[in-house]
Amino acid sequence: MDFFKKLFARKPKIERVDVAKRFELLARTGQGSMSKVWRAKDYMSGRVVALKLLDIDKTKRFEARFYGMKVRKPTEGEVAVQLKHEHIVQTFEHGITTNNEQYLVMEFVEGVGLSYLIDLQNDVMKQNRLRFVIELGEAIEYFHRQNWIHRDLCPRNVLLDRQWSIKLIDFGLVVPNTELFQLPGNRTGTANYMAPELIKRMRTDQRIDIFSYAVMCYEMYARRLPWDAAETLEAVMQHINQPPVDLQKTAKGIDPQVAETIMRGLAVRPDERWQTMGQMLEQFREAYERQA
Repeated sequence: MDFFKKLFARKPKIERVDVAKRFELLARTGQGSMSKVWRAKDYMSGRVVALKLLDIDKTKRFEARFYGMKVRKPTEGEVAVQLKHEHIVQTFEHGITTNNEQYLVMEFVEGVGLSYLIDLQNDVMKQNRLRFVIELGEAIEYFHRQNWIHRDLCPRNVLLDRQWSIKLIDFGLVVPNTELFQLPGNRTGTANYMAPELIKRMRTDQRIDIFSYAVMCYEMYARRLPWDAAETLEAVMQHINQPPVDLQKTAKGIDPQVAETIMRGLAVRPDERWQTMGQMLEQFREAYERQA
């Protein structure tokens, strides 16, 4: 319970923000399943930021899944504002607008999405893949040390800035890594990246993020998923019982240590995966130092 006491310690009341008066909305930069994101000029700070506005109805429906629990699920803003890591997008502020929307004010990242580079497979991706893998892993390792489960690790939630540095974004589906939030039943995420135990509505923990991360690593090298892509959870259910295609067959010339590390992260049974991000990262760092 100390985790929740610290998280929900009494904070000063924040005045509701009138978006039209506080910000100049310059351009839409993205839209998630429960939100819209704007590139905006913040009149208060004078800087250009990413302004995220959460859809009221969709957010309420998601948060309703956790009603009746002994402790309240933290909001996305409460989670994001605590995160301080070079490979995680910085959140400066969060609160409620005068229209009753939850909002987040974040650093604006000028760059491209990881999904774009996966599809393109240009020299930037080919020459930096292992570094991208390590930077993303370091962001997740830090996140896990703060006692969270991300639950929606996928390429659309990763950006690369102008220096080709990884930035993990979007914490809308995050839950605490505590017993209450590990209970079976809450199946959320992006179908092709969801761990088998999550799809099957079994107990979950941070190892579901390790599985999703391994899928993303596989894509960075192979430009495809470890299984045939599926559009629905029913289709995913059919392929999670099949072994993933060996990465050394789909990514010719890949370092064997890197390939074996990724494949272990894809194990269907959680106990057969890497148990922590630190263990998995150690393998990638060894390969990176050997190739330097």
